[in-house]
Amino acid sequence: MTSSIDQLIINYAPLLVLIIIGWFFGTRNERRHFAALKVSEDKFSHIIVSTERFYQPNLIAQSHGELVLGSVVIAQDYFKMVVAKILNIFGKNLTTYETLLERARREALVRLREQAAAKGFSHVYGLRFEVSNINQMGGMVEAIAYGTAIHVDPKNIGGHYPEYYQL
Repeated sequence: MTSSIDQLIINYAPLLVLIIIGWFFGTRNERRHFAALKVSEDKFSHIIVSTERFYQPNLIAQSHGELVLGSVVIAQDYFKMVVAKILNIFGKNLTTYETLLERARREALVRLREQAAAKGFSHVYGLRFEVSNINQMGGMVEAIAYGTAIHVDPKNIGGHYPEYYQL
């Protein structure tokens, strides 16, 4: 009896160790990414972003709108993919994919704001997101955030100004 238990431990211990290592490093990298996103979001928080599509603000003289976008591809770690497959069998909520999508959307928005700031724009209107799977297993997603960046005249901002979604 003990030899069969020993044999099971010998056969499955490497797999268990790899799963634990994958979970540890995957969770650590995800936490680091969320922390880096928070720093970047704070850095570009002066760029106002709105989903308002047809708003016509008072622009600075001789200014124009320009398409800006942020794009990112993020992969899920294998441990979370295995957990998601197990949860999918039982019809549970796939929270592992929710964090993947949240990271992808936030990173795409940070890159959009970074591009708008680099070009000297102060506002982005008509924000839209596109998210798609890259591979069949669902371990990688691409997120694209795009909108129209403009220079708004700060003197003409009044009560008719739309509500912003500080994303």
